Amino acid sequence: MNPQDTGTAENRLRMLARQHIDGRQWGAAQAVLESLARQLPHDAAVMVELADVLFRRGRLREASAQMLRVAARLPRNGPLIVGVAKRLIAFGEVPAARSCLDLLARAPAPPPELLVAQAHLRFGLGEIAAAKTLIEKALAAGADAPGELHLYAMLLQFSGDIDRASTVLEGCLERWPQFGDAVMALVNLRRQRPESHPLGHVQAQLRRLPADDPDPAARFVRAEFEYAQFKILDDLQRYAEAWPALARCNAIMHELNPYDADAEAAVTDALMSMPTPDDRSQATSASAFEGPTPIFIVGMPRSGTTLLDRMLSRHSQIASAGEIIDFWRQLHWVTDVAPAGSRELLEVIRRSADIDYAGLGARYLRQTQWRAQGRTYYIDKLPANFRMVAFIRRALPQAPILHMVRDPIDTCFSNFKAMFGNVSPYSYDLPALAHYHGQYARLTRHWHARLPHAMLDVPYAALVRDPGNTLRGVLEHCGLALEEGCLQPELNTSPVATPSSGQVREAIHTRSLDQWKNYAAQLQPLRQALDEFPGQAQPS
Repeated sequence: MNPQDTGTAENRLRMLARQHIDGRQWGAAQAVLESLARQLPHDAAVMVELADVLFRRGRLREASAQMLRVAARLPRNGPLIVGVAKRLIAFGEVPAARSCLDLLARAPAPPPELLVAQAHLRFGLGEIAAAKTLIEKALAAGADAPGELHLYAMLLQFSGDIDRASTVLEGCLERWPQFGDAVMALVNLRRQRPESHPLGHVQAQLRRLPADDPDPAARFVRAEFEYAQFKILDDLQRYAEAWPALARCNAIMHELNPYDADAEAAVTDALMSMPTPDDRSQATSASAFEGPTPIFIVGMPRSGTTLLDRMLSRHSQIASAGEIIDFWRQLHWVTDVAPAGSRELLEVIRRSADIDYAGLGARYLRQTQWRAQGRTYYIDKLPANFRMVAFIRRALPQAPILHMVRDPIDTCFSNFKAMFGNVSPYSYDLPALAHYHGQYARLTRHWHARLPHAMLDVPYAALVRDPGNTLRGVLEHCGLALEEGCLQPELNTSPVATPSSGQVREAIHTRSLDQWKNYAAQLQPLRQALDEFPGQAQPS
C-alpha cells in the first residue's frame, strides 16, 4: 500500500473517532480507536483517547490498564505526559502518575505552562513543597496569570508563610480588583482586625458587580465578594451586618449548586442495607500487611478533623497524608465503576457483596504507603470517609478509624459559613444542612450499632478542653503512647491544605465552641430542622 494512502486511512479513522466522541457515541468511538490502535500500537495519543472513552463507558479497570501501558513507554512530549499523569491519578494509579511527574522534572528548561501544570498535579497529590517549588520556577520563567499567582499564594499559605501569601494576594487585587479567588483567600489568611482589613475594597467591588448577572461565573464572583464581606464583618464582631452578606453569598451558591436530598438519602439507605459482618470476624476478611499503617479520621466537615490530624502528626511515628481520596478511588477500581456521583456510588454499593476486600486493602496500601514518609503510621483525613467505614473495616481491619464528633449546631453553622466553592452543595442552605447532617447521624449511629468496635468517637469539645487526656485515649486506641509535642499543634511545620489551615497554626483553644450563638436568632430555623431529624449525633 502506498504510504500516503496509509496516512490518509489513519486520518480518516481519527476524524471518525472524533465525530463519535463529539456525538457521545462511546461504543462506536471505542471500536474506531481500537482499530486505530492496532494500526498504530505505539501512538500514545490514540491510547490516551481510547482510555478516555473506556472511562466514559464506565470501564475503569480497562481505562486504568490502558494508561499504565502508555506510562510504560512515554514519548518525549511534556503536555502529553502531563495528560497521562492526570488520568492516572483519576484512575487510581498514583505511584505511576508520580513516576510520570518525576520524568518531567528531568526535562531541561521546561516552558512556564508545563511547570504550572506540574505544580497543579503535585498540589492535587498533596505534595505542597514540590508544588511550591514548581510554581516559583514557573513565575521566574514568566508565568503571570491570576490563577498562577493565586495558586502560589495558596501554597505559601499551606506552607505557613502567611505574610508572603498576603503580599501576593494584595498584589493580585491591585491588578485585578474583581479577582474573587484572591479576595476569598486574603480574608481567610488571618483574623481581620479593626486597624487592618480590606472591607472598603470589597464593598467598592460589590457596588460595581451586577447583582442580577445571569452568567454563573459572574454570580460566583459576586458570591465570593459577599463571603469576603461576611468574613471581615464577622471577625470585627459586627454580626448584624455580617449575616445578610453571608445569606446573600449562600443564596447564590445554593442556586448554582442545588442540593439533592433524595440522592443523599438513597446513598445512606443503601449503605445501611449492606450486610455488615460483626466486627470480630472482619480480621479474617483481609490479609495481614507489613509496612506503615493508615489511621483514618472521619466525621462531618468542620468537626475538628484537621485539629486532630495536626495533633497526631506531631507524634514521632505518625505522618499526615492530608485529605486524600485514595480509598474511594480504589473502591471504585475494584468494583469497576467510574467515579462520578451518587448514582455511581449506589452501583458500587450494589456490587459490594462481590468485592475482594483483601485485594481492595492491598491496592489501597500500594497506592498510599509512600505518604508515610518513613514513619510507622500515616493519617488519611477525609471527613466524607464516614460513609466508607464498613468498607474500610473489611479491607483494612488493622487500620484505626477515628470519628470526630462535634455539637450539631456548631458543626452545621461552621459549614454554613465556610464557602467551599462549587462543592458541598449541602452547606449553602439551612434545610439542606439539617438534612445532610441527619443522614450523617443516621449512618454513624448505624455503624456503631452494627460494627460496635469499628471506630472511636473523639468529641471535639473534649479535645479542646482537655487535650491531654483526650489525645492520650486516642493514641492508646492506635497502640501508641502520648508525646508532649502532640499537645502543641501550632508547632507542626508540615503543610496543611484545608480551609482551616490558618486556624490550626494556633495553639489549642476553645473559641470555636458555641460560635453559632452570635447568630442565634438567624439560626433558629436550623435548630428546629435539626430537631426534626431523629438521632442526630450528639457530642459524647
